[in-house]
Amino acid sequence: MSPLLIVWLVLAGGALVQAFLLGLQTYEHRRFARSRRRHAREEPMMNRVLLVAPCKGVEWGLADNLRPLLAQDYPNYEVAFVVESADDPACATIRRLMAAERRVPVKLLVAGKATDTGQKIHNLLAATADLPFNVEIIAFVDSDARPHPGWLRLLVQRLDDPRAAAATGYRWFVPVRPSLAAYIQYSINACAAIIYRRDARGLVWGGSWAIRRDKFEASGLREAWRGTLSDDLMASRVLRAKRMPVTFEPACMLPSPLELDLRQMLEFLRRQYVIGKTYTLRNWCIGFAAIVSSALAFWGSLIAAWYGVATGAAWTWMPVAFCAAWYALNVVRGYLRQSTAREYLPERFPALESACRFDTYASPLVALVNAGVMLAALVGRQITWRGNTYRLYQGGRIRLLSTAGAPPQLPENVRIDPAQPLVDPFRVRPKQTLSKFM
Repeated sequence: MSPLLIVWLVLAGGALVQAFLLGLQTYEHRRFARSRRRHAREEPMMNRVLLVAPCKGVEWGLADNLRPLLAQDYPNYEVAFVVESADDPACATIRRLMAAERRVPVKLLVAGKATDTGQKIHNLLAATADLPFNVEIIAFVDSDARPHPGWLRLLVQRLDDPRAAAATGYRWFVPVRPSLAAYIQYSINACAAIIYRRDARGLVWGGSWAIRRDKFEASGLREAWRGTLSDDLMASRVLRAKRMPVTFEPACMLPSPLELDLRQMLEFLRRQYVIGKTYTLRNWCIGFAAIVSSALAFWGSLIAAWYGVATGAAWTWMPVAFCAAWYALNVVRGYLRQSTAREYLPERFPALESACRFDTYASPLVALVNAGVMLAALVGRQITWRGNTYRLYQGGRIRLLSTAGAPPQLPENVRIDPAQPLVDPFRVRPKQTLSKFM
């Protein structure tokens, strides 16, 4: 056997095994999500919760994202919105919501501009600096996610287990309008979402998680956050080092509106991978090897098959068979992912149907883009996030290179162009708003 054939057999065999195992993981994720939905409890917990929501600028649908935070069916919580500056355009939206809400204690904190720490972490440090004496649990949510009314209750219930230090959800993107960039981003994010299992693999997602106050203080997380950029990956690192388990709650998988072009999509993915390379190098290397080798095996085999057909080579059936098997396994994985999306977002699934079809049948293209971005993340440690430019250093420390001007003031809801009708997937009739998880 030639060395080239041996290399190809190793790559092809590894890619097929990987696709099969990821298919099993996707099936198990869906089974666990359904199980948690069936056994969700209605009784409320009484632990006092501080819900922290860092904000910057006016994102798509900001008011509709933040309003549910003041209408959770949890009886004992308060909300802290945190901004960088009193001039932040988000402040106007937050103040309108605060003026209309009288049931939940809510405050708006101005953290000031960060100098040696990521702005989001700077905001979190400001919000957790002087915790009220009666707060027992701290919950965190991102301003681009849209929680359902039972989100906080279900997240906190996962901390019933005395062994659990923290509980986490994740996000499920909902494209605002059809576009290739949004669909690729949707597919890559869906693949990441189904990696979570019952024990969360020690990972928290910063947009939907909660931690016991005693564990938060005992872990030294506030000190670990200082001088860093990624709140959730640093939290994951600290909790793993302290052997504090993290549990995953499928009912806290939050829909997040997705509106971006191709440049923004590539920038977002590279930024995520550069951050991952900095904070979780071992996991990033495993992911890099899996993603790049799988894409290389498929596209290399496709080129070899085309060459074999053109030359009438006897070995042509081998790459053809591999491509067919790899594609079939990924179609099954895509189907399982999208049936999981139906579990998570039943009332919004009609808005996801075209994205789901893309995710099911466009795996070769998604794998190619994903591998290309991971390769791009190999080079450089400089990223731009929310208008601020940072240089990342191994271990997680950062240096702020430049800051943004005024935060972006985008329309809270995208205007509909009559030539290109846009259906807002987040505006549903009242009778449709009850999630199956409730």
